[in-house]
Amino acid sequence: MAFKKDDIIIIEPREMFVGKKDAPVTLMEFGEYESEECAKVNEIVKQLLEEYEGKIRFQFRHFPLTLIHQRSLKASESAVAAGQEGKFWEMHNVLFANRRNLGTTSLKLHSKEAGIRNKKFLDDLVNGVYGWQVQDDLKEGINRGVKEIPAFFINDVPFTLKPTFANLSAAIDAALKKSKSKPAAKKPAAKAKQRA
Repeated sequence: MAFKKDDIIIIEPREMFVGKKDAPVTLMEFGEYESEECAKVNEIVKQLLEEYEGKIRFQFRHFPLTLIHQRSLKASESAVAAGQEGKFWEMHNVLFANRRNLGTTSLKLHSKEAGIRNKKFLDDLVNGVYGWQVQDDLKEGINRGVKEIPAFFINDVPFTLKPTFANLSAAIDAALKKSKSKPAAKKPAAKAKQRA
């Protein structure tokens, strides 16, 4: 008798968001957990999520610079693993808080701090269960032209300024104005079609 292997459905990083699901503005960052710059900008992202609550949603995509930071890949995998339990944001913040201590055994301890209950967490990391998802993010970042991190996109448009609170706020405000004007611009065109 043949046994059917259970299909494991993995939630991809591109499907993980923080903030309101149908928010008009999506802020996407490509980054990694050992980067000091990414850690600094994570504090700015927290402020933005508070400031624009209900208006933006945030998505973190993994872009580990493994030539510089050897532990960034497994740290990214651990965040994807946490996302499977709906604990991505918790793990994300714990990883940044402990960015100088991201060895595989430490990641197991960090997962407990983030509230992860998966007993196979360490095995999954060692076996690279979530490695493909991180590689997919890396490939997408390269295809989008990411060369340095942190790299931001606002509603899929590359953000080219220094990622300060003021600069990101201004870009979010502009995207919000654009999203409010879009439906109004579409309605007259739809009415014109109805008349024809």
